[in-house]
Amino acid sequence: MPDAARTPAPDAPPRADGRVVAVRGGIVDAAFPGEGPRIDDLLMAGEVPLQVMSFVDGGAARCIALAPVHGLGLGTPVRNTGGPVAVPVGEAVLGRMLDVFGTPLDGGPPPDAADHRSIHRAPPPLSDRVLRAKVLETGIKAIDLLAPIERGGKTGLFGGAGVGKTVLLSELIHNTVEHHHGVSLFCGIGERSREAEELWREMGEAGVRDRMVMLFGQMNESPGVRFLVGKSALTMAEWFRDDREQDVLLLIDNIFRYVQAGSEVSGLMGRMPSRVGYQPTLATELATLQERIASTRKGAITSIQAVYVPADDFTDPAAAHIFSHLSASVVLSRKRASEGLYPAVDPLASSSVMLTPNVVGQRHYDIARAVRRTLAEYEDLRDIIAMLGIEELSAHDRAVVARARRLERFLTQPFATVTAATGEGGKLVPLEATLAGCEAILGQTTFPRPESDYYMIGALPWTEEAA
Repeated sequence: MPDAARTPAPDAPPRADGRVVAVRGGIVDAAFPGEGPRIDDLLMAGEVPLQVMSFVDGGAARCIALAPVHGLGLGTPVRNTGGPVAVPVGEAVLGRMLDVFGTPLDGGPPPDAADHRSIHRAPPPLSDRVLRAKVLETGIKAIDLLAPIERGGKTGLFGGAGVGKTVLLSELIHNTVEHHHGVSLFCGIGERSREAEELWREMGEAGVRDRMVMLFGQMNESPGVRFLVGKSALTMAEWFRDDREQDVLLLIDNIFRYVQAGSEVSGLMGRMPSRVGYQPTLATELATLQERIASTRKGAITSIQAVYVPADDFTDPAAAHIFSHLSASVVLSRKRASEGLYPAVDPLASSSVMLTPNVVGQRHYDIARAVRRTLAEYEDLRDIIAMLGIEELSAHDRAVVARARRLERFLTQPFATVTAATGEGGKLVPLEATLAGCEAILGQTTFPRPESDYYMIGALPWTEEAA
């Protein structure tokens, strides 16, 4: 009766696979008497989930806690679940707000999903990837004109604190989710809980929540949760792309918080910090996440990511490494925000690989170049104007300044997501209207209308007259 001998009595206490031998902040060491867990396995120390990150001398598993470690003590039993963190995938997650484990945050029942998948997955092989030179139109003039978003690519919204990254991302959600034919997935990494609640409510009011999935690892949660929630979101997105062959719109706020969480985890693990205090594995960890965002023959994942730039320093290692993964970079300027030019997109620093004649067409390409050239000339003339006054400029330079100042104001736009604060409804502007407006301004040398008439409008209402 060997099998019966191994079966515990009904009233026998559950067998513990291992025990806690050290707790340091969010790091827990667990020792196992026999064969222990593997890297990335999920362990349970009481009610605290742990993920195995490495092994230390003596064979103990060094784990990162995925919940507060209050109440853990030496000798606490540790159970090995036998696998990594797995999340529910499928239609059941649509319309839900979930955490890193796929557990509901919206007060509803757990998703009735038939399948759960590990969040640690390899990116698609190179042989399965495809390039689609298509543009995702957003209705935001500055982006569609100067930094068009690649459908199936990765776009970064760069900026320091308070320049409008989250507002711009919310407007992109408002403008694209309603017209997006696939599935939309929002991943909040290390952001404010208030923003999560606002987004959940706004998507419900817009009637698009049933085609969205929202995952959150907020700033009050452990660094392990913030480090893994992006992988949970990608696992769900990959199911829609690979199994349902649908296009997915993945919105991440904020990808810098993922890097920051990795830095916290690395420090807790005792690794020697690298440049500016970041983890030595920064490039590898970022590539592990970003390379899973790809287009295949079955579908595409289009990603738009907000990127916090520490102290507005674009040479920061985190910002520099994120730049290298993107097909479009929308840079938000504190100077433009201080002048009231919203969205505060820097037209000279923003760029996109889509802005070529073969993709957007010769007319769009020529207008975008002319707008950039005009604004660059105006930037060069600012110091002269500040010292000597605009009267000292030549007639040609005064015309350049007049065009540039009107272009700057024309590229501003009222947003639907801040209507409650501004009292003005949002305006979604088709690309053709944006091109026509810029073309009209560039073609003029005298301007009967004041600059203020161009500020915070949608399309140019007097295009025919201006032309």
